[in-house]
Amino acid sequence: MIMRIFQVVTRPGKEGEFSKFFHETAIPLMKSTEGIVSVLPGAPCSNSPREFSFVMVWKDLHSLKAFVGEDYESPHIDPAEAELVESRTIKHYELVDD
Repeated sequence: MIMRIFQVVTRPGKEGEFSKFFHETAIPLMKSTEGIVSVLPGAPCSNSPREFSFVMVWKDLHSLKAFVGEDYESPHIDPAEAELVESRTIKHYELVDD
């Protein structure tokens, strides 16, 4: 399984607009995507009010690529959120049994 951590920092003053997009569009989309085993959305804490994140567990790399394409290591962004976002990061990890 593949763990994908996607983090976003909103533009100053765009936190509310992005929060609406995050809760009404992004979370439902990710939860309904085939190949995702788990979705853990993270909303901002008081010490980082512009940071949002997703931790997603994908069944396998094939499922992830089916959703985002071959360039899975680049953070893909919905056009509706592009003007709201200052920066984004993406990291991937293989889950290991403990």
